Amino acid sequence: MKRRAVAAESARQTGQVWDSLKKAAFVLGSGLFILVAFRNSVTWHLQRFWGASGDFWQTQWGKLHSLFRGHEVALFFLGTMLAPTIAFWSFNAMLMLADATGVPAFITRYRIQRDRNNPVEPAKLWQAVRTVLFNQFCLSAPMVMLMYPIMQWRGNPCGPELPTFHWALLEIAIFGLMEEIMFYYSHRLFHHPALYKHFHKVHHEWTAPIGVVALYAHPVEHVLSNMLPPMLGPMLMGSHVATTTLWFCVALVITSISHCGYHLPFLPSPEFHDFHHLKFNQCYGVLGVLDRLHGTDTVFKKTKAYERHTLLLNLTPLSESIPDTPKQGE
Repeated sequence: MKRRAVAAESARQTGQVWDSLKKAAFVLGSGLFILVAFRNSVTWHLQRFWGASGDFWQTQWGKLHSLFRGHEVALFFLGTMLAPTIAFWSFNAMLMLADATGVPAFITRYRIQRDRNNPVEPAKLWQAVRTVLFNQFCLSAPMVMLMYPIMQWRGNPCGPELPTFHWALLEIAIFGLMEEIMFYYSHRLFHHPALYKHFHKVHHEWTAPIGVVALYAHPVEHVLSNMLPPMLGPMLMGSHVATTTLWFCVALVITSISHCGYHLPFLPSPEFHDFHHLKFNQCYGVLGVLDRLHGTDTVFKKTKAYERHTLLLNLTPLSESIPDTPKQGE
């Protein structure tokens, strides 16, 4: 009887997983279809801007392409490694100043976990910086170099013509959907007890994350969960280096925002991933689509953090406009 019950439970869980996968494929596929169907009307104004400035960007790219003629691999490396690294550290430099000193108040007043990292311990911050630098230069850089021959096989990543606006926008949307799928499942896998204590526990040393911690991870996790999900889309699509560069820069800035610990005005909400660091077994994804389908956001949706998980369109911190429920006895 016990074996039959275990088998039945296993079959039920398998059925739930497959059902969730089918739902995810339907939702993501429908979203992509809608994006394609309505791209002309949604992007009309942006296309006008792109059309007006397209010749300018094509001219600049032509000059850069001519400068690196015969050295396309160097051009690819500059675009896919140097530019995203500069974007990452430029954005995080401002955040680390606030993390380490508690100023400026304009940033620190938006801290999500108000009693944490106020300020960050210097030794702990320096350890995180060292680990991130190792991951970037000893792991990310070689992976980008290995990416180049694959991109060459798929197309001409450093071709003389820039992609059209619509094509670049469509590619980035596809990259985002692919990253959501890859990151969600790899992230959940690293939370398996057999893997968590050996790999993912490093990242979760920070229960109150800061921006630079976005890339603070065990080398194995950095390769499989931080690098492969955003790399897969450009490799499968055979994308131009300009699109790949833009995507990598956007992805790094967004993951820095998700980890930054500050719910800043006019930037995407980091409440979702901050809650994951606080509770460990909720909110595994990037967009939240697969979390909803798999029910891994049910606890989050019952919290004040969920109410605050929105775009802040004024200068009043959401911790003030939507305060935590007072504890009994307060």
